[in-house]
Amino acid sequence: MAIAGGHRRRDYDGVVAAVPVTIPYMRYSIEGAHWWIARALGELTRAAGLRPADLDGLCVSSFTLVPDTAVGLTQHLGLTPRWLDHIPMGGASGVAALRRAARAVQAGDAEIVACVAGDTNHVDSFRKLVSSFSRFAQDAAYPYGSGGPNASFALLTDHYMRRFGATREDFGKLCVAQRDNALRFPHALMKKELTLDDYLGARPIADPIALFDCVMPCAGAEAFLVTRPDVARSLGLRGARILSTMERHNAFPDDPIQMRGGWAMEVGEFYALAGIGPQDVDLVQTYDDYPVIVMMQFEDLGFCAKGEGPDFVRAHDFTVDGSFPHNSSGGQLSVGQAGAAGGYLGLVEAMRQVTGQPLGAQVPGARRALVSGFGMINYDRGLCSAAAIIEGAGP
Repeated sequence: MAIAGGHRRRDYDGVVAAVPVTIPYMRYSIEGAHWWIARALGELTRAAGLRPADLDGLCVSSFTLVPDTAVGLTQHLGLTPRWLDHIPMGGASGVAALRRAARAVQAGDAEIVACVAGDTNHVDSFRKLVSSFSRFAQDAAYPYGSGGPNASFALLTDHYMRRFGATREDFGKLCVAQRDNALRFPHALMKKELTLDDYLGARPIADPIALFDCVMPCAGAEAFLVTRPDVARSLGLRGARILSTMERHNAFPDDPIQMRGGWAMEVGEFYALAGIGPQDVDLVQTYDDYPVIVMMQFEDLGFCAKGEGPDFVRAHDFTVDGSFPHNSSGGQLSVGQAGAAGGYLGLVEAMRQVTGQPLGAQVPGARRALVSGFGMINYDRGLCSAAAIIEGAGP
């Protein structure tokens, strides 16, 4: 059935995101996901001057919370929310949580929503996760020795290099810049300087991917609040306004090899809702599970045309003080990937930057930030794409 007419998206007036929280990551942990999420919620309420009972909304993302979901977590933690969501979107979870929580606050379904993502990492956690990540993984990949995302992203990386002339030096430039940023971020697990020679000489993982193209699994948690501006002011909290968001799933399914994500389908409306263009953004936080995906996001979010990612990378400095500040915490490639919390890392860091509360170096003049998410590689491609633009709103 054809639907007549178009649609006009509502803006995000009357909503702010506040209280960015990171629970410092650990390579391995004997604690469960419940413990990590509880620590994040505890820090969130303490920093906001709230009681747990004041949280009337809760949004949760976690891979290792199983067999529980957000519902079971409420009993573990003694919470009684009137609005609840569980978002299984991996790297897109942070933006998806922001979108849903914002609409719940606008509708009056909740007043103060805690958005939290956390995962543990036991010695054998990652192998167990990739073996049962999806039905495709269980039936068509893991039994044949191809578990995990490395092989899939090696395919994407190789195709991108052949198609658009990207080199390992281009990917290495991104990784080296992020490590430079991480050296100034207290929670980053990677604390050793990375040179381009180090990157190029690293051991191969799945050709053309090598060691420093891959994130390191770890344990940790990230969280933030979504509420009304008057509530934030009454608590003395610095908030970030939401100028625009987008998400799209299973975009361009007929592409034989993934070369673009859902951002490319939504980018025009995304900037139109914000009332700005790519040139008006002060810093960018991409989802960086592999460098090739970073280049794809640069292209699909309008910073350069499709296929121009390599030239864009060659033309810019991606450090905090550079011409294109990017992943100012170091991103997952240098901070670590704490499961679903990796989908929150960039958003939480962007909130700190635009509200003048950095844990590491402050991006000069940071007022607006673009955050993008990418998640759930089901078999040969990532299915979830998301993005948000936020702006510092003051106390």
